[in-house]
Formats: sequence, structure tokens, C-alpha cells
Amino acid sequence: MTPATGALPFTKMHGAGNDFIILDQGSSAISADRIRALADRRTGIGCDQLIVLHTAPATATAPATAGVRAIPGAADAVMRIFNADGSPAGACGNATRCVAALLVHRLDRDRITIDSPSGLLAAERLAGGLIQVDMGPPLLGWQDIPLAYPCDTLHLPLAGDPAAASMGNPHATFFLAPDTAPNPSEVGPALEHNPIFPDRANIGFAQILAPDRIRLRVWERGAGLTRACGSGACAALVNAHRRGLAGRVATLMLDGGELTIEWRRSDGHVLMTGPAVTAFQGTVDLSTYPA
Repeated sequence: MTPATGALPFTKMHGAGNDFIILDQGSSAISADRIRALADRRTGIGCDQLIVLHTAPATATAPATAGVRAIPGAADAVMRIFNADGSPAGACGNATRCVAALLVHRLDRDRITIDSPSGLLAAERLAGGLIQVDMGPPLLGWQDIPLAYPCDTLHLPLAGDPAAASMGNPHATFFLAPDTAPNPSEVGPALEHNPIFPDRANIGFAQILAPDRIRLRVWERGAGLTRACGSGACAALVNAHRRGLAGRVATLMLDGGELTIEWRRSDGHVLMTGPAVTAFQGTVDLSTYPA
């Protein structure tokens, strides 16, 4: 393992335009200041999220990586997720696909398991370079999202009547008419920090074009407007189906590309399928960034 100082190899990847710096790293912590500097698109590498991979412990006696909930023997790698503002994230669907693409190549297997902050996530390499991730079941109780007080998560008491769901991170989905032009950058920051969301929230703006086709833009908690949000796409499909606006399978059209989302009837899990692309690889000298 390479410590969090000095030269460190990295991989820059994106899933439908949602981009990531992926680092292989040991137990040394990486500071929020350093994450913000690396994420800066002018003076750093640039990313929506920074991902740190750790080797999963093989046995129960293996020490868990500092700050990471690791399940011995259950996963191929442990993944930590940080937003561009340095804050930790509980889930990131596009990043999970990118990490899965790296692991299936490294391990020469079509199926792998990732230990993420929101639990174990199974991923599979499909034909055409696509990766499918089982994101698990959505959490729909007000306390699970979480919200600041009990209320109906299908109709939050906010202007615009959003629905809420958690995919390991909190989401609110607003449903707009197809002929509207949502501006997430204008209203997203205030909604992200609305007092009803004690941990802040990702804010999605969905337009139902057909029962199996949804246009989506997302203001991401801690990252701002991104070209795609995988967990946001999952939450949008779940909330649209709960409202009777969409079926259980739909294509989500995001600024950076398309994702196929299925809310599986048999077990309630959400499956996300989409691309995972390596943009470039390099080496970064972390000692030139804030400690």
C-alpha cells in the first residue's frame, strides 16, 4: 500500500460524465483540504468525487482499514467516497460502476463485490463494456433518509411536492413537466441545505417523457451540478414508480449519457446498468497539495 504522501498513481474515470479520481491507498487518512485541492478542475486533477480503494481483509483477524467498515472475506475491495468539497459520501452509483470496471479487469472475473459505506454491492460485467451494480433496496422511511421529522416521504412538505428516498444517501426528486427547463444550479443549493434534510440531500429534477423514459438533472450534495448521478437516477425511478408515473424499468437520460434502472419486483433491489470509462492514468505528488 502507498501512504497518503508523495507520488501516488491514480486513475481518472467517468460514468456517463460523472467523473472520479480513484486512488489505491493504505490506512493513512486523506484530508478534506487535500481532497478539495485534488478535485479542483483548474489547479488539481478535477473530479466530482474522489474514491479511495483499500484491500479487503481476508480473515476476521485482519485489521480493518481506519475509518472504513470492512467485512472480512466478504468483498474484493473496500471503497470510500468523498465529494469534491471534501465531505464523505455514503453512496455513488456511477463511482461503484467505475470501481467495478477496474476490479473485473484486475481480477479477470465478470462478477465482484465491493464493500461500500452503504453496504456490500455486487457488480457484474455485461456485454458491450457495460457494468451492472445491485444497489440494494431503497430506504423509504422518513428516519432512514433521514428527514428532520416524521412525514410522508412520497409527498414532502416542500414547494414543488418532491418525493424522498435513500440509496445509501438522501435524495429528493422533484417531478417537472416535460416542457420545463429546470435550473438546478439556481435552486439546488438552498434545497440541499433545507432544514428538513439534517444531513443535506441530493436534489433531482425529473421529467417523465414516457413510462420507461425519464429525463433527469441532479444537484449533488457536496459536488453541485454533475453530468450524471447514479444513485439519483435510482432514486428518481423508485420515486416515479411510487407515484405511478413510471414502470419498474426505465432509461434515465442524464446530461452525460443514459443509465438503465430497474427496481426489481422479486426482492426490491435496484439495479443500475451503464458505462464505465477510463479517461487517463497518471501519478500525482500529494506532497504538493495541502496536508
